[in-house]
Amino acid sequence: MESENMNTNVQNTNVQDIFVQQFGMNNHESLSIGVTKSHQEDHLRKALIMAGGFGTRMKELTQNTPKPMLLLKGKPILEYSIELCKRYGITDIAISIYHFGDKIKQHFGDGSRFGVNIVYVEEKEPLGTGGALRLFEEWLNEPFMMCNADELKDINLDEMYKHHMISNATATIALTNVEDPSQYGVVDLEGNKIKRFVEKPKKEEAPSNFINAGLYIIDPEAIKFIPDGYTMVEKDLFPKLASMGRLNGFKFVGQWFDTGTIERYANTEKNWNGFKELPNSTIH
Repeated sequence: MESENMNTNVQNTNVQDIFVQQFGMNNHESLSIGVTKSHQEDHLRKALIMAGGFGTRMKELTQNTPKPMLLLKGKPILEYSIELCKRYGITDIAISIYHFGDKIKQHFGDGSRFGVNIVYVEEKEPLGTGGALRLFEEWLNEPFMMCNADELKDINLDEMYKHHMISNATATIALTNVEDPSQYGVVDLEGNKIKRFVEKPKKEEAPSNFINAGLYIIDPEAIKFIPDGYTMVEKDLFPKLASMGRLNGFKFVGQWFDTGTIERYANTEKNWNGFKELPNSTIH
């Protein structure tokens, strides 16, 4: 294990050691994966942020900078996901990094400057969102939030967590409504249950206008369904859970912006209005 930035980095192995060291878990807690929903906290406590992508569609901006570190309204894009976590009482955050990961670590450090605890897992080779998730299996011993680092979303995580906990779902995907779903993966819904995904359908053939917003609440048992090697939760986990009737959608009405292309990045810079003020009952 290689450590730096106050022991907040680990590469693909001995992942559990870094969480014990940073977050103070004992071995009994770290191995208690079979936690039932009836014994959970009243809000989410842990988050995993995926920040290892190459940003290939924005290569003129990401040749020397990881996409999550591109500035938007004067702050790195990734900082908004950390801010979202903190607003809802999530202070233990793991970030999976690869492309120019050192620049992410240098800026955010151990998270204390932002009021959270941050650890990093640096992938030796790209593992995909599913492969990276498997690295955290022992630490993720309760329902957790997982999200992409390159989107801005104003989601009430408390409401989404309640929705998830009263369901029989193993994972819940935040869904946002778009006018033209033909550029995205669209969900086919039956009530709140996701039946299937349709990738980039013609607008007139789309089963709905709801798309995956890149933020999920996942039970730890879901990880056992992820195959070894390079995998993506969007392709290798969620369709499997949907076929089992264990995947739910949470429709939200807050802002959502995808920064995946130069044009969308510019649109986000122009139109993102910040997080809405939380009611007192929601502040943690």
